This record gives sequence, C-alpha cells and structure tokens, in this order.
Amino acid sequence: MTDPGERLRSSLAADQSSSSSSGGVVDFDSPIAMEALRATRVLHAADQDPFPVPSRIRVITIANQKGGVGKTTSTVNLGVALALYGLRTLVIDLDPQGNASTALGVEHTVGTPSVYDALVGDNSLAEVVHPTTASPKLLCVPATIDLAGAEIELVSVVAREHRLRRAIEAYVHELPPDQRPHYVLIDCPPSLGLLTLNALVAGDEVLIPIQCEYYALEGLGQLLNNIDLVRQHLNPGISVRTILLTMYDGRTKLADQVADEVRNHFGDLVLPAVIPRNVRVSEAPGYGQSVLTYDPGSRGSTSYVEAARQLAERGVDLPPLERSGMAGATVAPPVAAQQAVSAQDSQ
Repeated sequence: MTDPGERLRSSLAADQSSSSSSGGVVDFDSPIAMEALRATRVLHAADQDPFPVPSRIRVITIANQKGGVGKTTSTVNLGVALALYGLRTLVIDLDPQGNASTALGVEHTVGTPSVYDALVGDNSLAEVVHPTTASPKLLCVPATIDLAGAEIELVSVVAREHRLRRAIEAYVHELPPDQRPHYVLIDCPPSLGLLTLNALVAGDEVLIPIQCEYYALEGLGQLLNNIDLVRQHLNPGISVRTILLTMYDGRTKLADQVADEVRNHFGDLVLPAVIPRNVRVSEAPGYGQSVLTYDPGSRGSTSYVEAARQLAERGVDLPPLERSGMAGATVAPPVAAQQAVSAQDSQ
C-alpha cells in the first residue's frame, strides 16, 4: 500500500537539509511532526507545484449502487484537492440527500436553485451553480429534496437519459475558454435508477469507490454490466478508468484481502493511494467542510490529496473522445486547445 506520508516525509527531509545549519536531528516520524507537516502542505497548496492540467475536460461519474462506500466523501474531497492544487473543478450533486452540498457548505434547502431545475425545468447549469468556501476554483451544483421525484417526472420526457449531459455541454460552451472546468465530478445516488443513468450518459469515465470489506464486492458485477449497456446503447465513450479503495483498516487481514482481490482483478485501474478509516473524514461534513479544510493534518486529508494527485497525473495523456453515434451530442474542446485559443485571443 502507498504510504501517504512518504512523499511528505522525503520533502521535509530535503527542505530541512537545505535550510538547517544546526546539524540537529529532527524526528520526522513522530506523530506530531507528521501531522504538522501534512497540515502545512495542504494549507499552503497554492505555494506548491500545481497538479497537471488534463489533456481534455474530464467528466467523471462517481458511482456505486451500494451505499456507504464513500462516493460522496470521495467526490467532495477529490474535488477540493483538485481545486486547491490549481484545477478548476465543478461538483454536481445528483443525490437527493444532498450530502455533497452539505460537505461543501452550499445551501440546498427547498427552493434553492439546484440540479433538479436543470434536469426537470428549463434552467441552465449556469443558473444553478453555486460557489463554495473551500476554494475559488471549486463550484457546486447542489441537490435538493425535490430531486427525489425527478425520476418519476422524467419518465415521459424525450431523451430523458441525456438531460444532464446536454446541460453540461451547454454550460461548458457558454463559458470563456479560460473559465471552463478542468474536472466535472458527478456524485451519484446509491442506486441504478434514472439519475445514475443520466450521470453515466453524461460522463466520459467512471470512478468506482470500493470499501475494503467483503460486502462491497457484491453487486459490483451488476454495476459493470450496466456500464456496458450504457456504452452499447447510449454513451460509447464511457468506461471505468479508476477504482479507489476506501475505508481501509490496516489492522485487519480482511482489508488486505479485499484490496489484493480488487487489485488482481482490476489491475492498473486501481489507484495506488488508499483512503484509510479516519474519524476526521466522517466529522468534516458536520461542519460544512471537506476533511482537507477541517483537519488538513489528518491521514484522511493526506490520502485524498495523494489520490487526487494520482488521478490528475492519469489525465495528462488521455486519448481523444469518440462521440460517433451520439444523437445531438457535441464535444467540449480539449483543455489544451482551449488554452491555445485563449492565448491567441490575448495577442
């Protein structure tokens, strides 16, 4: 397993060796020193090397029909980490419970402009996007309880599976190139209903959080089969590109067994970073924050930063999307092309 503190420990050692003249020995492995180091790195993310910009806009659907595996927690904390390290990120809360909205400190009471208005109503995403307190680069489309009835209301709507995708495409094309998001993260409800189907049609790739317990593996085959069906009939470009192991408890053999089984089956799709069980991760939403802002020195915070870094590194050389066979669909220009156009316009 990747030790989230290893990168930080080596970095601190390098800093200390270059700046220290006393010749004293610092105990980098003491719990207090490591927590202080982790907090410093997260709090001063803007002063560090930013995460690499993806070769194109990445629309990532975070899905798993099993509840309690860390979908919302991963969506929020990955989104905050990407934004803190320089990447424009949009989080779309597609769960009627609105937990992602809560964790990002975004209002989602009844009557708040939300993703429901974009799916069922005539509002554009631009009209329902809200800023977050975590980072100026992080925006959120909240979910209200009204979304619970959206699946019934969408039954008679033409092309109901494409509503979210078309809303995202319209939103991206309306923005200036230098304001378009690098990442769009879609938090799905714990089901395989019409809301999750909209998210799978809207996404270019799927990230599946898997809890390091036996029950987490049950039903995973059904999710993969549904993704295959979506690829065949609705969205040829969708694929599972990332598996994230969550709630890892190194004290148990079961966690290691589940992690090894997932890695053996999915291979390189599994991120090296593992999210441990950490009470700070669970406490943070109660304060309307992500774990990165609530307790930046915790192991949960460091683990999500490392996972976000690895996710960003995988986006540098993505192949272009193929959208043939998608009725009425348009593709947002690659981020690199957007930046080139922006540079030409400024000359």
